Amino acid sequence: MSNNAAEQLQTDLPDLTAYWMPFTGNRYFKQHPRLITSAKGMQCFTHDGRALLDAVAGLWCCNAGHCHPKIVEAIKAQAEKLDYSMAFQLGHPTAFELANKLVKMAPEGIDYAFFVNSGSESVDTALKMALAYHRLRGEGTRTRFIGRERGYHGVGFGGISVGGMSPNRKMFGSMLPGVDHLPHTHDLEHNAFSRGLPTWGAHFADELERIIALHDPSNVAAVIVEPISGSAGVLLPPQGYLQRLREICDRHGILLIFDEVITAFGRTGNAFGSIEFGVTPDLMTCAKGLTSGTVPMGAVLAQGHIYDAFMTGPDGAIEFFHGYTYSGHPLAAAAGCATLDVYESEGMFDNARKMGEVLADGLHSLKGEPNVIDVRNYGLLGAVELTPIDGQPTARAMQIFRDCYDHGVIIRTTGDTLAFSPPLIIDEKQIETIIETVRRALRT
Repeated sequence: MSNNAAEQLQTDLPDLTAYWMPFTGNRYFKQHPRLITSAKGMQCFTHDGRALLDAVAGLWCCNAGHCHPKIVEAIKAQAEKLDYSMAFQLGHPTAFELANKLVKMAPEGIDYAFFVNSGSESVDTALKMALAYHRLRGEGTRTRFIGRERGYHGVGFGGISVGGMSPNRKMFGSMLPGVDHLPHTHDLEHNAFSRGLPTWGAHFADELERIIALHDPSNVAAVIVEPISGSAGVLLPPQGYLQRLREICDRHGILLIFDEVITAFGRTGNAFGSIEFGVTPDLMTCAKGLTSGTVPMGAVLAQGHIYDAFMTGPDGAIEFFHGYTYSGHPLAAAAGCATLDVYESEGMFDNARKMGEVLADGLHSLKGEPNVIDVRNYGLLGAVELTPIDGQPTARAMQIFRDCYDHGVIIRTTGDTLAFSPPLIIDEKQIETIIETVRRALRT
């Protein structure tokens, strides 16, 4: 690129000063901007003319690829017909349509959907539902939550309290009281380079018994975990681990909440991680792939016994004093209905399962490359863990991220782990491109 062309591109940039960017090194970014100006299918296009293969589906969310025409058209049509409808004491048809579609594809026993606007909101909503559920049943002492180390449950105070990623917690004080944490399941000594779910480590669930005994079961409201811990670096549950959590919760009358913000909508090759792993929680959170990232939306999916506990008191009385201005927003609901239809009509979950095997082969071929200490995979989720640079945690992974970007592929980093979650429409050639771009960066 000529100097004149580069100067013109820099001039065409918006003023970057005012925007305080999330989870970003703002000072570095504004000196080295990377702006996405358009996207289509598997590709994103930048302000300086690059075409990038998206290996992370935006941010674990654009499962149907970018700007799918049927989803775009549904949003346009809804905007022309009904831009907004009050969410309290009024409804609109599309929200009910989406709720019916969701519970139809959810595990048996999940019968109700409560709409929110993000994964963070869905987690805080599920926690409130759990507290209120026990209170309504005369067990108001059940106020404690048990999360998990290295869990990620969004950025609300409830979510970071039950979450276990220390950088997300350290600046924000004591957060919610009465929260404890299970140990995480990541163990390089026993499970490094496992393909799929590791066979060792189901016993990590037994720590739940000790924590419950410490606080007494009568004080514990719910346990919340991700079926697969995505943002912490694709940490996989050992075989039998989730089943054991379910058994322990049932034995003590404790609700089990699955945070499926990442694992829902085809990421594991199935509609939900709970279906894939054969464990049905009492409450499930989802977002991201619900609208394929097009319009912000999330949901809490609930078993019937949760909903029924609230349906008491006089007719016409509000049963649950919670909700958002934009709960079930018409544009989001239209996007959600179109997205779920596209997943089914175009066989995207089946493709995810098929391409998951190809991605696994590719990722595990990186074993033995410089600084690679682990590879993990399940469905269209994957991670490559790297040896940190002494005294510079996260720096090695960030170097790989920037190198891949410069060579036409967007990946994700979390700590010193490279994470992969491509759109469900990916093909073998695109997986090969991603793997070889990462391989070249590792060798640089």
